[in-house]
Amino acid sequence: MSENVVHLHKPTDPPTPDTAPTVLTVVPDAPPAPPVPLWVRSGRAVKTAATHETTRATMRSAARHSLYTLNGSRIVARRAWDGRTGSRYERMIRAAEAAGNLEAAEEWEDRLQRFRAARHHRRMDLLHSPAEAAKGVAVGAGMSIGVLVALGVVMALNTGHVSDVITPLSATVDFIALLIGIVQVVWGPALSIGPLLALFALWSVGRKQQAAPNWALPANVRSGEGEPITPSIVVKALRDLGVPALRNAIKEMGDAGASMLGPIRIAGCGVEVDVTLPSGVSTNEVQGKRRKLAENLTRHEHEVFITIPQAARTVRLWVADSGALDEPIGPSPLVTDDTMTADYAKGRAPWGQDLRGDAAALSLYQRHLLITGLSNQGKTVALRSLALWLALDKSVQFLMGDLKGVGDWKMFDGLATTLIQGPTDEHVIQVTEMVEGAVDEMNRRIQAPPGTVFPPLIVLVDEAQVAFMCPAKDAEKRPYGGSKANSRYFMAVRKIHNQGRAVNVLMWQGTQDPTNENLPKLVREGAHTRASLALGTESQARMALGDKAVDGGAAPNLLRPGLDRGTLVVASDGITIPAGQSSITVRTHYIDDDAAKAITDRAKALRDGVTTLHAIEREEEHDALADIAAVIGDATRVRTKDVLARLATRNTDAYGGWSFIDLKRVLDDAGAEPYKSDGVMVVSRDRVARALANRDGDGSASTDG
Repeated sequence: MSENVVHLHKPTDPPTPDTAPTVLTVVPDAPPAPPVPLWVRSGRAVKTAATHETTRATMRSAARHSLYTLNGSRIVARRAWDGRTGSRYERMIRAAEAAGNLEAAEEWEDRLQRFRAARHHRRMDLLHSPAEAAKGVAVGAGMSIGVLVALGVVMALNTGHVSDVITPLSATVDFIALLIGIVQVVWGPALSIGPLLALFALWSVGRKQQAAPNWALPANVRSGEGEPITPSIVVKALRDLGVPALRNAIKEMGDAGASMLGPIRIAGCGVEVDVTLPSGVSTNEVQGKRRKLAENLTRHEHEVFITIPQAARTVRLWVADSGALDEPIGPSPLVTDDTMTADYAKGRAPWGQDLRGDAAALSLYQRHLLITGLSNQGKTVALRSLALWLALDKSVQFLMGDLKGVGDWKMFDGLATTLIQGPTDEHVIQVTEMVEGAVDEMNRRIQAPPGTVFPPLIVLVDEAQVAFMCPAKDAEKRPYGGSKANSRYFMAVRKIHNQGRAVNVLMWQGTQDPTNENLPKLVREGAHTRASLALGTESQARMALGDKAVDGGAAPNLLRPGLDRGTLVVASDGITIPAGQSSITVRTHYIDDDAAKAITDRAKALRDGVTTLHAIEREEEHDALADIAAVIGDATRVRTKDVLARLATRNTDAYGGWSFIDLKRVLDDAGAEPYKSDGVMVVSRDRVARALANRDGDGSASTDG
């Protein structure tokens, strides 16, 4: 029964001495919770005990040591079988045949024949050995007895006692009896201890070979951190990759699966090995299982790279030392060497290190450049380090547009001819006009006399996706962004890609998260050097580097965002790429803003002084359609040739370079298309007037700057 709580209360009215009884209120306490059934408590205790780390460790230990003994006996039996039969030679023959090495197969077949001949000779000897052994025992026993008797005769002659003749023989018999007694005493314990010693030997063999599942091994062994890469480890990793044809081929080869492997070579902060795959196994089957292969090699996914060399049915594995790729590389030579200069035509920019630890240098001579990747992965720093090196060649000119506008390129103020910084549509318009100005300079150079040498002009746009995605349109309704034939930024970049290289006008772009919308295909494919930092998907990797590079093993989508900041995959003929590969992975040097400022100060000291423009100077705006109406005057229609001549006379700067195409574009956009009259193209006064009236009625204005 639950206990009751008694509370003492005073009455509400003021009490008097006679009427002040104490009020007793009995409040029952809350009923207690029902007791937990015994079976529930027992189940919880069993679950706690079963899931406790000590219990799990004990179970793993018991399973591990049991499997050591079991698998150790299997290993010993396999070794004994190999020693007594020709199975080892047969495996070697199959391995050599699978590798296509017929000479090695013939050599192992000769060894197998010699082994069988020797075994047959031993077995034939066993047929005659019992009789020969019996004869040998009889002869040996007779000779021994004769020697003992002769020794006894000598002793008897010496002592004069005839009984000494049998003394050596009796001593020998007593010694044999003593040995038999010792054996009788030891035999019992040996029968008990012998099996235990045999089990211990089998356990020792299994423990040495770690013959137990991975889950049962100790934590320090199971993690395998820092485990060196050996042929047996590579073969086991390939065998357990989950490719049936590969597993079956290695199973037939046995331990000789190592014949698939070339030499394991030290390569920078890791090792490199070529693997010739058996017939029926394609290279893309191995490439598609990079993560599992890395885990089988006790490495993380980013520490294993798979590329395709020139040899058929071969993959090249580069396996980093555990944790080596998480360590930073050294500073850039641009920072450590104050005397370094650049040579645009013959030099190479020190960009970083490849996975082998060798210096990775990039030639920039007459190569358009594209660097892409996810945000905040080091794209601007990687692009800027190339520009910093090239700035040390005083002949190089820069036109720069930074559409992020946070000051990443401010150190080029006083070094670049034009530097536009900002993310707005107006900044996109300014950058577009800057690139169009570079197109005009390119055309001027193309029309120069043959043999004229022009200084390099680098047109650099960082965060170029802002330009491609810009929705703004000019006065003639032409979009600045997009990828159509009338998109101004897109068409200006395409023109430089098509013809700029020949006259040293080069387009460099940095962009984020490539898609078909913010990085059109024609622009991607126009770059000679394509590099990518970490990306999200394989489709983005193909956009960044191209199908050939990705099919050859390039995988920027497998880089770790944040952790692999500054690491990029490069596809270019301007950098040394191992034979047979289509790309190379480079860990770029990090140059911070202060170091970049010091480098640009050195570059400015090499020059006479550059005045940097921060905006494009526009000509006075004019209304092309109104000017066309003015030059037509009162005539009903005027030939297009005459309209062009009159426009050039009216405003040489604005219309001096116009062609029929420019005139037609303005008239078509206004709805006043030229037409043929008496076999010649003419412009109608009424159509132009009607277009002006409609435009003014809409409240819009058409200008051409």
